[in-house]
Amino acid sequence: MPGYGNDYSRNADSLPAGIPLVQLEDVSKHFGSIEAVNHVSLQVAPGSIFGLVGSDGAGKSTLLRMAATMIKPSSGKIVIDGLDVARQKTRVKPVIGYMPQRFGLYQDLTVGENIDFFMDIFGIFGAERGKRRERYLGFSNLLPFIDRLAGALSGGMKQKLGLACVLVHQPKVLILDEPTNGVDPVSRQEFWDILAEMKQEGMTILISTAYLDEGEKCDHLALMHKSRILEIANPEEFRSHYANLEEAMIHRIKEVDEGLIHDRFGL
Repeated sequence: MPGYGNDYSRNADSLPAGIPLVQLEDVSKHFGSIEAVNHVSLQVAPGSIFGLVGSDGAGKSTLLRMAATMIKPSSGKIVIDGLDVARQKTRVKPVIGYMPQRFGLYQDLTVGENIDFFMDIFGIFGAERGKRRERYLGFSNLLPFIDRLAGALSGGMKQKLGLACVLVHQPKVLILDEPTNGVDPVSRQEFWDILAEMKQEGMTILISTAYLDEGEKCDHLALMHKSRILEIANPEEFRSHYANLEEAMIHRIKEVDEGLIHDRFGL
C-alpha cells in the first residue's frame, strides 16, 4: 500500500470552490428503539475546525463514528471530499484520520514502535518513514520518550501519541471524539497547538469537546441535545447576548428542555 503524500490540501481541486469538504444531509441513526442521531445536517468548510458540543448522551460520538465510517447511518447521507461514506468506504478511509475517546495504543510497545506500527498499516516506508516519525513525534514533544512504553506515559502524553499515530498518514480530514477529556490543562493546550498547526497547513478538523474554552478555538460550533442539533454558529454568535459561551449554551438547551439544568451538563 503506497503512502499518501505530504500535502493535507493535496486534493483541494477535487471539489469545486465553495463546496464543503464534509457534508451531513438529514442523517439519522437508530439502535433498535433508541434514537441516537435524529435528522442532522451540517457542513464543514475546507481548512476549518468544526466543533460539536452538547449534553451527555446527545449523540456526538455516534455522529462522529458515522462520519469516520465506523457505523452506517440508518438514513441520510454523509459525503467527505466528494465521496459517499457509506457507499465508498474503502476510498474514504485514506482521506480521514479518526481518534475515538479510547484510542487503541499498544501499551506494551514503545512510543516509536506504536508510530511505526501505524506507518506499517498505511504503507509508509523508506526515507519518508523517518521524516514523518521526526515530524509527528517532534511537535508532540515525544521524541525524548521514543523508547518509553506507551503504558508508562501520562494521560496527556498518551493522547498526543494517539494524535501522532492518527496523523502519520496525513489525512485530509481529522475526526476527534473528545480527545482531551480528563487531560491536564497544559497538555490540552499543547494538543490544541498541534491542531492549530494542522489547520494552518490546510487540514479540516471535526471535533467534539467537553471543554468550552476549546469551543472558542473552533470556527463553527454545533450544539447537540437529545440526538438533534439545536443550533450551528461561530462562538462569537453563540455568546453574543451572554456573559460567556457556557451561559449561552445552557440557556439554549433550557429553552427546549427545562429539566436538563438539574442534570450533569457535560459540554
